[in-house]
Amino acid sequence: MSEVKVNKVTPRSGTTLTIGDSGDTTNVVGTLQNNGAALVGDISSVVAGTNLSGGGTSGAVTINLADASTSAKGAASFSSDNFAASSGAVTIKDLGIATGEIQDDAVTVDKLANSINSAITSNTAKVTNATHSGEVTGATALTIADNIVDEANLKVSNSPTNGYFLSAQSGNTGGLTWAEAGGVWVRTHYTQIGNAGATQIDFTGLSSSYEVYKFYFVNIRPETDDVYMKFFMNVGGSFQTGNSYGYAIRLVDTDQTLGSAAAPEDNAFAKVQVNGTGNATGETLNGELTIFDPSGTTNFNVITTNFNSINNGGKSSSNVGVISNMSSAAALTGIRIKFSSGKMLAGGLIIGYGLKV
Repeated sequence: MSEVKVNKVTPRSGTTLTIGDSGDTTNVVGTLQNNGAALVGDISSVVAGTNLSGGGTSGAVTINLADASTSAKGAASFSSDNFAASSGAVTIKDLGIATGEIQDDAVTVDKLANSINSAITSNTAKVTNATHSGEVTGATALTIADNIVDEANLKVSNSPTNGYFLSAQSGNTGGLTWAEAGGVWVRTHYTQIGNAGATQIDFTGLSSSYEVYKFYFVNIRPETDDVYMKFFMNVGGSFQTGNSYGYAIRLVDTDQTLGSAAAPEDNAFAKVQVNGTGNATGETLNGELTIFDPSGTTNFNVITTNFNSINNGGKSSSNVGVISNMSSAAALTGIRIKFSSGKMLAGGLIIGYGLKV
C-alpha cells in the first residue's frame, strides 16, 4: 500500500479534482470540512421521539409506518367530521360519537356528570308519583275516567258491524271479537209519528237475516173518530192492493161482549180489529204483529196479530187474529199501515225487532 503525505491538493485551473475511479472505494479517515465547516450530508438515522436533525440540501428521507391495529401501534387517519387536531393533540368533537357506536351498558352512572345524576334522581319521583288529570286521573294509582273508552280504543280482532256484539274469544287480539247476534231480538225499525201526523207508514227492508219479525204499536191515535187500522203487505217487491187479502179476528170487550170479523182471500186489505178506535184523548190503538219466515218463497205469507183499542164509547177491547196474502208465495219485504180514514196523530210509536236464529 502506498502513502502520499501533502498539505494541500489543488486541481489545475479550470479542471475538477477527482479522487479515485468509478467502482473504487475511497475511505476518508477524519473529518471533511468545507472552508473550515463540517460537511453536512444525508440523514444517517432517525431516533424515535426526537425531532429530525442534520442532513443537507440533497437526499430524500422516507419513513414507512405500519397501519395501526387493536394490538399494535402504527399510522391511523381520523375524520375531520368527528375529530379535531391542534398543536399535536387530537380531540373528539361534540357529537363526534354516534349513539349507535356506544356499546350497550358501556356508560355507567359513574361516568355521567353530577348535574345529570341529580336531574335523573329528582325527576324519578315526578314520574313515579305524577298526578294526572283528564282521561286518566290519579297519582300512584291511575283511574280511567268515565265514558272515555269507546269503540275505536277497544283492542278487538276484527272491525265492528252495526248490530254485532262483543264476544270473548281466547287467542284473538285482545281476547275479544265482534260477533253476529244469534238467538236474540235486534231492533230493526223505529218510527215516531211527528207533529204533522201520518196518512200511512211503510216499513221495508225485511230480509233473510231474521227468521221472525215483531212490530209493536204504541198509542196510535186516529185523527178521525171510530176508524179501524188497515194493513198491506209488500210481496215480491211491491205492495199488494188487489183482492188477495184474508183475515180472521176474534174480539172481546170489557162488557164481555164477543165479536168477530172475517174475510176470505179476496179483500183489498186486511184488518187487525173488529171495532173502530175513538179519537178522543186517551182513546188509542196498541198491539203487536208477528211475521214468520219473511224471506220464504214456498209458503204464502201469514201474520198473527194481537191488538187492543178503546172505541168512541170508551170501551176497551182485545182483538186477536190472523191475516194472509194469497197473491203469490214470494218473499215478504215490507208492511204498510193506515187508518180507514184520516191521519195517525202525532206521538204514536212503532218499533220493529228481528230474531236471529
